[in-house]
Amino acid sequence: MRQALPGECPIPVQVDRWRAGLPADAWPDGFPTSGDVWRRDVFAVADAYRAGSASARQLLAAVLMWGYGPIGYGPWRAAKSLGGDPTGQRLAGVLDEVSASALDEALLRTAYRRFRDPGQARLPWLGPAFFTKVLYFVGYRQGAGGVQPLILDRVVAGHLPAEAGVTRRNGWLAEEWLAYLRWAAEQARSRGVEPDEVELAVFQGR
Repeated sequence: MRQALPGECPIPVQVDRWRAGLPADAWPDGFPTSGDVWRRDVFAVADAYRAGSASARQLLAAVLMWGYGPIGYGPWRAAKSLGGDPTGQRLAGVLDEVSASALDEALLRTAYRRFRDPGQARLPWLGPAFFTKVLYFVGYRQGAGGVQPLILDRVVAGHLPAEAGVTRRNGWLAEEWLAYLRWAAEQARSRGVEPDEVELAVFQGR
């Protein structure tokens, strides 16, 4: 199991509200019921997905619970996202490639664009701030170094320096995401840390 990142805190989740708001088939097996969700808990669902013992819908639900945390409209929005892909096939079409293939920029660019394409994997209420979370959990290779999928949301974008290549606060293009991934990879290499440690430090304004 992955260890907590330096400076990481658990995300508070109102489990009863989420259980009531999500389709029964989307609830991840073994997901924490304590009300505290860590990145490692979502990575455990991603590991189960890659092993064939969790569904794409369960992985999406785990990511959204962690991502929305205590926000009151979270369960409603998550249910809408899940409702846009009742079988999980559209989502799995992207996740299977990212989880099973050797990562490179071309693969990440394609996955990002597919999540923005209504004819492919675009789902209601699943914009870049949330689908980059999905890509992070399903595709991150700890210890591999180099360009890794990372989360890009408004908070991260607002704290990034100009040299990271992100020019707007939302609605990012695939090339902006990739520029940020390259920048984070270089920051991680120069500091001897993981790229997602760089992402968390940026999120926290460190």
